[in-house]
Amino acid sequence: MKRPAVCGWRRVLRFLAGLGVTLALGTGLAAAAGVQPARADAKPDPDALLDEVLHDLAEERLHAALGKADSLVRLYPNFRLGHLLRGDLLRMQSGVVDRLGAVPGAADRKLEELRAEAAARVAALRERPDSVLVPRPVLQLRDDQKQVLVVDTRRSRLYVYGNRGGNRGGDLELVDDYYISHGKSGVDKRHEGDSKTPLGVYYITGRLEGEKLPDFYGPLALPISYPNAWDRLHGRGGSGIWLHGTPPDSYSRPPLASEGCVVLSNRDLDRLAASVEVGKTPVVISDGVEFISRADAAAQRALARSLVERWREDFASEDGRLLRAHYSPRFRSARGDRIDAWLKRPRERAGAGMRDLSLFFYPGREETIVATFTLEAPAGDSQRSGRRRQYWEKEDGQWKIVSESTWPVARDP
Repeated sequence: MKRPAVCGWRRVLRFLAGLGVTLALGTGLAAAAGVQPARADAKPDPDALLDEVLHDLAEERLHAALGKADSLVRLYPNFRLGHLLRGDLLRMQSGVVDRLGAVPGAADRKLEELRAEAAARVAALRERPDSVLVPRPVLQLRDDQKQVLVVDTRRSRLYVYGNRGGNRGGDLELVDDYYISHGKSGVDKRHEGDSKTPLGVYYITGRLEGEKLPDFYGPLALPISYPNAWDRLHGRGGSGIWLHGTPPDSYSRPPLASEGCVVLSNRDLDRLAASVEVGKTPVVISDGVEFISRADAAAQRALARSLVERWREDFASEDGRLLRAHYSPRFRSARGDRIDAWLKRPRERAGAGMRDLSLFFYPGREETIVATFTLEAPAGDSQRSGRRRQYWEKEDGQWKIVSESTWPVARDP
């Protein structure tokens, strides 16, 4: 009697997660997906407990899955997806369950949201990035950037990569990942109120918490630097894009659920916030992250470095013609200057040196590179330093700077 029921559930999991014929998730996968041991006096993490339920189902441990589902809804009675899974598990005792949430009279929209959430969670158990691959957008972090947050809206996942290589930039290591929700109208934010999540390279700019933060956002919020210079150059507007939590006792979230922010469970947000650094931690938001080999990443990093280094050499020279050749006719500075006005600005050039370089491919723009660095030049007996960010795009097969901004070293990002 149990075998047909389990097979029916296995067909549901294949449908939800797009896993194909091979379904077994493998021993220890729940731990790999982020299940953390709880203190003896603490309730277990609800997301981790849900992952264990799904894992047991995939491994055909129906009795274990039901026991954990019972615990989940007892400890977290507001976890709607937990209730839905438990109901299906109970129905499996007497027959085949051929779809998730076969509940007579349930609201179709709510069921579809819960099915989408289950699909995203199961897929994350199955599709955790290979440790030998790295996210293509992250070419190089600077020495003091301990990590980068990579948000994949298509997978409803936030990946935390640690910087293990210093300024060599290639030794990224996946250290954590979390289920997230994003804008209920999707991605590619363009204006205020469109309920979309922006795609791009941003930075954590602050930390909001305490009584002044409404319960809707959970225990804290981490604002990011949207809109950036690229957004403004392309007429993107709006504000108030944060990483934040959820109201107390709120657990189920469909993948598309926010007004444009990236939303994590409160426990996951607390854990994440403990390691981010305001002004230093980059946040890369992409609609489908591509993971590539470290060798391919090294080749692309070398290309990006060479572009910036050739620019630095020509910047340090007194040849305005060579410097101008790096810029696009479409160039606009972050404050709106065209190329002639920008290049006429007074600047120290002789002996200019460069440090603290970070490099990214811009998400959604296959041929756009973002370079941020500190430029140093002699100023009498001392050094004059300033931060600079450049957006490079390919035009007729040539890389050109389409936007640039500068600011004091002390005011990052």
